[in-house]
Amino acid sequence: MIKTSKTMPLLACAALLALTGCIDPKDYETTPVKVETSKGVVVCQLYKKRQVIWDEAVSIPPGMTIKEGDQICINEGLRRLKS
Repeated sequence: MIKTSKTMPLLACAALLALTGCIDPKDYETTPVKVETSKGVVVCQLYKKRQVIWDEAVSIPPGMTIKEGDQICINEGLRRLKS
């Protein structure tokens, strides 16, 4: 006999993983935007209007890390989400 309490979370995780593999962020891309910073211009690829988790920098100025650029893009996505 299968115990439901232990198998349900496993089945839910398996279903979620199967669905996540079908989602392609490129299907939700917007036109890249430029964000002025004190270090220079960051070009951001923003995605869905109500989601910022995929937002990323596609071009950063010299002296900026990818992590910094990505955070700037996430912040820009959040700013646009609030407005």
